[in-house]
Amino acid sequence: MSENPQKEKRGPVAVTSMTGFASVEGMAAGYSWVWEVKSVNSKALDLRFRLPAGFNKIEAEARKGAVKRFTRGSLSINLVVKALEKPSSIEVNREVLEKLTALAADFRGDAGVVNVEALMGLRGVIEVGEVDLEDEETIEKRNAVVTATLEKALEELACFRLSEGERIAKVVEDHLQEISELTTQASRVAGSQPGRRKARLMKQLEELLEEDNSLSEERISQELALIIARGDVREELDRLLSHVAAARDLLAQGGAIGRRFDFLCQELNREANTLCSKSSDLDLTKLGLALKAAIERLREQIQNIE
Repeated sequence: MSENPQKEKRGPVAVTSMTGFASVEGMAAGYSWVWEVKSVNSKALDLRFRLPAGFNKIEAEARKGAVKRFTRGSLSINLVVKALEKPSSIEVNREVLEKLTALAADFRGDAGVVNVEALMGLRGVIEVGEVDLEDEETIEKRNAVVTATLEKALEELACFRLSEGERIAKVVEDHLQEISELTTQASRVAGSQPGRRKARLMKQLEELLEEDNSLSEERISQELALIIARGDVREELDRLLSHVAAARDLLAQGGAIGRRFDFLCQELNREANTLCSKSSDLDLTKLGLALKAAIERLREQIQNIE
């Protein structure tokens, strides 16, 4: 029997975006707080925290929660905390007060006429602060509650990225379909013009013989083979369709496929470039340029995938 039956029931892994936002509020132990988590594109997983004083110990657990859920993306994780109920303390800075009293007495010429109450209203004489009644155990409980709220925010962010990933996957499939259709059209154009291709070959051969009549049959055969190879785009078209099939397999596989998909886009673009450089036909060149544009649109969407 399997140790984790839930894992066996799990369906295909969905495509996940790297962009998203989540915000969760909490209140406990005399505090209210808000977690805000924002995610944008990144080549790796980059975590940036902004925590208020006294809450820095939360970062270690927060990092574990983020690493558990995400593999790529730049995450900005911010915590804003407000104390609801905390007794205040009042302290008199006697050193400052004595100096001010001495200055006032020196100015008036008599210490008896100095208004001490007025001096206490000056900045720096009276210091109002908060009494810290929290012991280590209380702080740990507080941090545990705040961290639990972050777990909820990270879960909401994961759901947001998943929903955005589903939308991107549909757009990616549309782009792949466009690339497939353009490649099929290019195959028809390349295969339906043998007459034109033969005429071009004959013209190139005549130009070659005009330049050098002493060429041997072996040299002529070599030159013809080069001319044919330069104009043959079948391999490029076959590889384009093969890369589209591989891209669809990746899309069906799901998960963290962004980097591999980006590599496939590079391969698709390389074949489209070669197709354009080999083409000597205007219609085929137009299709090659349309392919390059479609591949670029695909690549832009892939940059958002985890």
